[in-house]
Amino acid sequence: MWKFTPILALIATPVLAQNWKVASGDIAFETTSLTDRLSGQTLIFFDDGQSVYESNGQYQYTYGGGGTWFGHWEVVDDSTVCVTFVTGVERCDRIVENGGRLVMQTADGLRFPVRDIEAHS
Repeated sequence: MWKFTPILALIATPVLAQNWKVASGDIAFETTSLTDRLSGQTLIFFDDGQSVYESNGQYQYTYGGGGTWFGHWEVVDDSTVCVTFVTGVERCDRIVENGGRLVMQTADGLRFPVRDIEAHS
């Protein structure tokens, strides 16, 4: 049993121990604040991709050229949003504000500014 503990720790820690590449001017959100900011909103990126954060926790991402991924979202520590897709794959990204604009940062350091935000019901 104990020999599996280090393996389980490695699997569980990537989200918790993420080293985000913070840019000058990045402002992180508290968990509740980011949850409120995203709930019921659609983030539209410059490539026309759209992240829909339903207030009931459902999530969908539609690529600019079509194709949609469905899942469930939740905000965790350090301004991080994790999505568990219906395929079982989990993805965590950090959302910050910089220069008055929301920016999504991927685990590998890519940054995607949000072009527009639309509320939906």
